[in-house]
Formats: sequence, structure tokens, C-alpha cells
Amino acid sequence: MNRAIVPVASMLAIQAMISVCVLALGVMMPAVAKDLAIDPKLVGIFTAIIYVVAAVLALFAAGPIVRLGAVRVCQFALLMAAIGLAFNALALVATTVIAVIFIGAAQGPINPASAHVLAQRVPREWFGIVFSIKQTGVPIGFALAGIIFPFLMGHFGWRGASLVAAAMAVVAILVVELLRSRIDVVVASGRPSAGIWRSVRFVLGHAQLRVLGWSALVFVIAQHTFTFYLVTYLYEHCGLSIARAGLLLALSQLAGTAMRLVSGAVGDRVPRMLVLGWTGLGMTAGCVAIGLIQADTPFWLITLVVIGYGSVVISWNGTSQAEFAHLSPPGETAAVAAVQTSLAFSGAVFGPPLFALIASTVSYRAAFFAVAACVLASAVWQLVAARAPASPPR
Repeated sequence: MNRAIVPVASMLAIQAMISVCVLALGVMMPAVAKDLAIDPKLVGIFTAIIYVVAAVLALFAAGPIVRLGAVRVCQFALLMAAIGLAFNALALVATTVIAVIFIGAAQGPINPASAHVLAQRVPREWFGIVFSIKQTGVPIGFALAGIIFPFLMGHFGWRGASLVAAAMAVVAILVVELLRSRIDVVVASGRPSAGIWRSVRFVLGHAQLRVLGWSALVFVIAQHTFTFYLVTYLYEHCGLSIARAGLLLALSQLAGTAMRLVSGAVGDRVPRMLVLGWTGLGMTAGCVAIGLIQADTPFWLITLVVIGYGSVVISWNGTSQAEFAHLSPPGETAAVAAVQTSLAFSGAVFGPPLFALIASTVSYRAAFFAVAACVLASAVWQLVAARAPASPPR
């Protein structure tokens, strides 16, 4: 495991830096919207664009990862993030849209690249905990964005904050270059990547990977609807203040981050598909409980439900990625991870708007119950698949 310390730490840091950039516009949006005379709610559209671009770029990431090395691809991603933030600083609506596209391009290849590195550097019996550690870079990055950007905006304004963040991404490129030989030395020796559509056919034709891939899409819908709508739901439906609702969201993120590590460690001891299936059952119960909250529900009970649901709905990512890496053919981890990433990001594109549509036309309760039904189906599917023998790809 000693040789894995630098690659794991590097992938964690890169994931955190990219996550800072992804959330940058969301944190700065009130100030950006005011100066550009646009509706702050457009942040939802911008977020969807990020994940559309990321889903497409993820599919095409495997080839460059194998040919150029994962570090080169990560440096490219950091450069795209820096360019995007620099475009945002131009303070035009058009350049903000361009910025979102570049940031989406930065998000796309990170999971396939890190999967390619970790699968070759880390013993298989440690996949669960290591992939989960890497995935903690997402909430860490989001938390840092919530701290860094308000501070920078207070000193330099939002345009200056964008440029400082872009400079941070460039510095990260240079730092990673110093470590490239310790990360890519094994990775660069991989065989040529399988074609994109061959990888898609492989995943969809493999009994377990097919279940994991579609379940990742559903689980992302549950995760993002919880993360993006919780504060609004608690404020509008339950009468909590924004400060109290925001505190509950923060506590749920911390609980989910801790549970990522627990899930990863457990997945190294028992079949990960079972862990994910039981996690899905917990998510179903939590989602139903969230939907049942009323305006007169005691605050302590709301707190218990929110933190309980958050601890499971955020916990699954690393375990899922570890199982994808475990089931990948030798030398094709990046290609298989690219398909998983694209499916998962697709859930981030379609899930929140559909949730909003149901919530606005029917009710929040109906929206949460619809998510719970989908998660329950995925959980049962995974539990059944965990007990069936693996089948060869079609």
C-alpha cells in the first residue's frame, strides 16, 4: 500500500480542486446574477449544462487516459476549469455560458482517470476504502468552495474570486506535474483502450455491471435531489429558516462523508453489490421519511431524518466505483469507469428537473415518493444480482 499513498492523495486533491470549480458559480451566483441582470435560478440550468458536457466527455476519456496517462488528462481537466473560471470573470452572459461548458469538460474525465490510476496502484482488497477516500474529495471540495469564494468575493469581488480560483487550478497543474512520474509510471504501460461503444456494450451486456450502472444513475437522482432541494423544501414546506435548513444540509453532508468511508471499508469485507443494495433500502426509507415531514414535525425529528437520509444517500459513490473497477477487464478500467461516470452524470442531468416538475405540479411528497420508488427498484435489483452468478458479456 505504500506505493499507493501518493496516487491516492493526488487523486483526492485533484477531485477536491475540480469540485471547488464545479460549485464556484453556484456559490457566486447571487452576485453574478445581480451584475449580469439574470435570474439567479439559472444556476439550475448552468448545473445541468455542466453535467451534460461532463457525461459526454466522460465517454471519450478512456482513450486519452491510456495514450497520454491519467495525470495528463487530469492536468487537461484542471486547465479546462481554469479557462472556464477566467471566462466567467469577463462578466458577460455569453462568457458565463462558455465558462459552464469548460467546467463541465473539467468534470467529465476525472473519475475514469482516477479509476485507471487507483486500479493499478491499489491492491484489490483495498479498492472499497481507497475509492471511497478519493470520493470524499467531492464534499471536501464543495465545503471549501463554500468557505473560499465568500472570502475571496469579500476582498476581490466575484470577478476577482474567479481569477484567483483559476490561478489555483493552474498551480495545481504545476504541482501535479512534479508528481507525474510517481503516478503515471505504471499507468502509461496499459494496453490501448477499447472503443467507446465496445465499452458501452460490455457494461450493458455484463449482468452485474449493467445493474450497477443503471443503479448509479438512480442513486445520483436521489443524491442530487436531496442536496439541491433540501434547503428549499425545509424552508417552504416545513417553515424552517434558511440558516437552520442550511445547517441541517451541512450536517447531513458530514454524516454522508463519514459513511462513504464506512461503506468502502465494509465493501472490502462483504460483497459490494450487497452493500449497495442494503444502502438503497436505507435510502428508500430515508426518502419516504423526508417526504412525510410536516410543518408541525418537531425539529429534533426533522434533524434525525435529514441526517439519517443524508448519511446513506451520499455514501454509495466510492463503493460503486470500486466494484466497477473490480469487475473491469485488465487494462480497461478507464473505459468501463467512463461508462459508469456517464450514466451517473445523466442522472444529475434529468433527475433534478423531473423532481422539480413533480414537486411543482403535484407536491414535494409525491416527488420524494417517486424517487423512493425508483431507488427501491434499484436496491432490489442489486440484491437479486448479488446472489446470481456473474454472466459473460453478451
